[in-house]
Amino acid sequence: MAGVDAARGLALIGLMAVHILPTEDETTGEPTWSYILFSGDSAALFALLAGVGLALSSGGRHRHRGRELAADRVAMAVRALLIAVVGLWIGTVMPEDAPADNILIYYGVFFLLAIPFLHLGPKALFVCAAVFWIVGPMLMQGLRDVLPAYTSDNPTFADVAQEPEATASQLLLTGSYPALCYLTYLLVGMGVGRLGLREKAIQIRLLVVGVGVAILAQTTSYLLLHALGGYARLLESSSRNEEDLEEALLWGPEDELPTDTAWWLVVDTPHTNTPLAIAASLGVGLAVLGFFLLVAPRARTLLVLLSAMGAMTLTLYTAHLVGLSFEAHYDRPYLWFTLNLGVNVLFAVLWQRTLGQGPLERAVGWASTRARRLVPTGPAVTGHDRSTG
Repeated sequence: MAGVDAARGLALIGLMAVHILPTEDETTGEPTWSYILFSGDSAALFALLAGVGLALSSGGRHRHRGRELAADRVAMAVRALLIAVVGLWIGTVMPEDAPADNILIYYGVFFLLAIPFLHLGPKALFVCAAVFWIVGPMLMQGLRDVLPAYTSDNPTFADVAQEPEATASQLLLTGSYPALCYLTYLLVGMGVGRLGLREKAIQIRLLVVGVGVAILAQTTSYLLLHALGGYARLLESSSRNEEDLEEALLWGPEDELPTDTAWWLVVDTPHTNTPLAIAASLGVGLAVLGFFLLVAPRARTLLVLLSAMGAMTLTLYTAHLVGLSFEAHYDRPYLWFTLNLGVNVLFAVLWQRTLGQGPLERAVGWASTRARRLVPTGPAVTGHDRSTG
């Protein structure tokens, strides 16, 4: 788990950087290093690693079946609901013009939607991920004009009660981390978790395939836009001039992905959640995971800080968002980021060495374990189910 936790720790640092550090260089107007390195990819890496964790907790290569699988599903549902509750609580703490969009409420939906796929093997999971990779973005763009608009970037308990349809649409398709698109990352992660991650050949394959997928996605987007007429179609279909379009392709559309033409689905700008943007971030995530799995056995001491943070991301991410709610970071973002990083590392290492699991991880784990015991399992039944690939 050291390599997986280290990758998760890096994803947490990436989200902190995106939330706190400037995205644009005030002198040149170009994206900052933190935006280039982490925007979009950090959230995707989180979702990918969440899928890996789900697979490992349900048997890994030798996936659970029968009553043991039923217990896994009950525990997963409880975990999803508790994470969603934490996310909704954070929504009530965050200011109206929040400095960050809280991903935890979306995570609760990710986990609930992943429950029916928990019994599948790697091939079937990769096929299902491919379906969501295509269908999710198409539904996101095709239904945006008919779905109800949401009023809060960070849903709260009141939003769920007063605007259930708008909140559901936001979590599934129209929000910052639409679940029907992000299931691509989660299901690929579950498929990866069903492989032999201790095998060096698998680790190298993840690294090579990840780099290849990221390059292929970005190259395909460039060719479709600049060699096959996509750029001209985008100019023709909207009221944007060339400068506005360049801004949209660099930073993403100002509000949401336009619906005036399907050519918007070929862009790979971070957080647009198009097929090529998903593929690019997925490739980066696979490469990062493969890299950390390769180096973990040889550099475990060097990775201890990252892996300690990665082992309690629920606690640290929650504390990070609560800290952002005070909006004290705007004047000195680099100082605030450094303080956040230092406190997170120190807390994670000390807590892990003295008490083990993080406080929120321990609470959620206790509740899901109690829920698991409600299902009489008997001896664990594992093995390969040929009917699911």
